Amino acid sequence: MSTTTPAAPVKYRTRKRITVGGVVKNLSALVIAVVFVFPVYWMLSSSLKPQHEIMTKDPVFLFSPTLENYTTATGVDLFWTYVTNSLVVTLGAVLLALLVALLASFALARMRFRGRKGIVLVVMMAQMAPWEVMVIAMYMISRENDMLNSIPVLTLIYFVMVLPFTIWTLRGFIAAVPVELEEAAQIDGCTRGQAFRKVIFPLLAPGLMSTSIFGFITAWNEFAMILMLNKDKESQTLTLWLTQFQTAFGSDWGATMAASTLFALPVLIVFLFLQRKAVGGMTAGAVKG
Repeated sequence: MSTTTPAAPVKYRTRKRITVGGVVKNLSALVIAVVFVFPVYWMLSSSLKPQHEIMTKDPVFLFSPTLENYTTATGVDLFWTYVTNSLVVTLGAVLLALLVALLASFALARMRFRGRKGIVLVVMMAQMAPWEVMVIAMYMISRENDMLNSIPVLTLIYFVMVLPFTIWTLRGFIAAVPVELEEAAQIDGCTRGQAFRKVIFPLLAPGLMSTSIFGFITAWNEFAMILMLNKDKESQTLTLWLTQFQTAFGSDWGATMAASTLFALPVLIVFLFLQRKAVGGMTAGAVKG
């Protein structure tokens, strides 16, 4: 008795319908992308152009690239001092903020105590307040206490600036972790600290990454505080280095664009390194809990 195997079902490839709405959305997205990307392209291309091609009234898109502008930018006196100061201040502020915010956000998310809602409200208000209004007060306090031109003082100020956002975001992440996981770890013999370290902390990676990126960008780009508090060049950072390319004949735009490109690189590197963990964190941490 012969048996026949059933024929495999024929797969038909469905064609995606092209609608007017879809075309409009795609074109709109393309225009928006060009608007945002073009300034970056212009900065990068200008940093590689000779000075006479930058100052011409007709845009030059085809040119022979040169590294002369980068040589000028990095040849400024105390350049590596500025780099070191920026890294010390930024990384110090971010690490301090993460350490303090981790403990504070755990208390706000897990513990119930008198004044808890008031503290959360204060954190929100501090996050929304523009720090530029505090520049004069910070200057007066620093001058009266002989704390001007100090890298540690600047680090503490930047730490205070990024702390509210870090607390608010991490609080949302901790509140999103089921408390049953922590209780189960305690039943298995863990103390509350061990349960936090072994159960909750590994689940906070997206929040830690996203807040690290925000804190790094905030401290790295800050200009007003360093301008007012640190007049001594040896205690300045790269944000003031960007303002040094002035000559008797005007601005050296080639060196300025080269410096701006170098200034943006650390932020880009940090974002690319942390983006996998941070993508979920930027949209989840601030809306939970």
